[in-house]
Amino acid sequence: MAESPRDIDRLGLAELKMLLVQVLEENAQLKNANEALREEIARLKGLKGKPDIKPSGMESKARPRSGKKGGGKRTGRRGPKNAKLCIDETSILKPGTVPAGSKFKGYEDYVVQDLILRPWTVRYRRQRWKTPDGKTITAQLPGGISGHFGSGLKRFLLAQYHQCQVTVPRLVAQLHDFGVNICERQVMRLLIKGKGDFLSEAASVLRAGLESAKWITVDDTGARHQARNGYCTHIGNDHFAWFGTTSSKSRLNFLTLLRAGDEGYEINDAALDYMQDHALPKNLVRRLGAHGARSFADRQAWMSHLTALGFTKLKGHPDLVRIASQGALWGRITALGLLGGAVIISDGAGQFRIADHALCWVHAERLVHKLDTFCERQRKAKERIRHRIWWLYADLKAYCRDPTPERKYQLRRRFDAVFTTKTGLSALITCSKDCTGASRKC
Repeated sequence: MAESPRDIDRLGLAELKMLLVQVLEENAQLKNANEALREEIARLKGLKGKPDIKPSGMESKARPRSGKKGGGKRTGRRGPKNAKLCIDETSILKPGTVPAGSKFKGYEDYVVQDLILRPWTVRYRRQRWKTPDGKTITAQLPGGISGHFGSGLKRFLLAQYHQCQVTVPRLVAQLHDFGVNICERQVMRLLIKGKGDFLSEAASVLRAGLESAKWITVDDTGARHQARNGYCTHIGNDHFAWFGTTSSKSRLNFLTLLRAGDEGYEINDAALDYMQDHALPKNLVRRLGAHGARSFADRQAWMSHLTALGFTKLKGHPDLVRIASQGALWGRITALGLLGGAVIISDGAGQFRIADHALCWVHAERLVHKLDTFCERQRKAKERIRHRIWWLYADLKAYCRDPTPERKYQLRRRFDAVFTTKTGLSALITCSKDCTGASRKC
């Protein structure tokens, strides 16, 4: 039965204030839900909207309680800068004239740093021998020699082009000024040809990082690739960083990247659990689980399997093929031993919300920052929680510089206390639940 309307004329001033606050809270929640629906519709349509989110000011507010700039007292004097330099050449300088009877008192060092850029051309004279049976034997080139340009020149080209954003015509002009005989076509060939080793090395870095990481941070941004708009995804933590540019920023794309260069799909318990959790019909989940084929070498083999099972002819929301593919990708990731219990920390974008997920501190506090308050009591509750979050954040940064078991225990208790505090603002309680999640595992 619907709730009977209140007789407003009979309510006192205090009851009217409580009723107004309740209505405003419900109105704010409806606005937030409406905004979330609009964002989801825009994402499904492929539209891009510029988020209007003000910075939370967490970094400026998170200051150590001592009030000292820099987070603590510096211990000891800073050593001399020249102590870290590698001396390549030592030159002894003598005074022009020394009066008779003078005593030698050692040296006074004066270090000068310089940079030498010059062409260096090596001629390898390879001996040739003719054997008695008429064959010719020629001496082999040293290891690492590939083509008529050395590794130092190749490193210079790659650093200038990719890191310093120097264009090919300017690169050619630089090399000509140094005295190197090279043309644009040769420069492009050195930049593009035979770079498979770099891709293999990048995949190995990502694979090693995902196998050993307890947590990773992920994010993506717009990027140009092959003369088209795409997206660059970052995956990493304190020990590694990996970047990949693709044409999509979907969850399917993110799971594909998490395979770290592997092309396979796999049906196992993790894959079936993922499909059930994401609303794939139970009869389809049973059909995939009961089939004898479990491992698939690449996307073509996987799609052929789905076609044989009739998935491609079915229509549903969400897309059944997409959910099944995401599950098979997640199954392959777990089968490879990647992301074993690691927490994925992101800005809350939907494509990253898989497995154990947590928001970074800035985005977690931003949920509190965006809350609407309608009375002094709610404003005080909101600011009190924000102050405690900033305070905890500052102490966590100080703990990273000087960790102790006792301090770790104290910070864990404070974390639980902050994010389980009950206030008179119901939206703040819900927000605190969203903030905590898997964050404590980090």
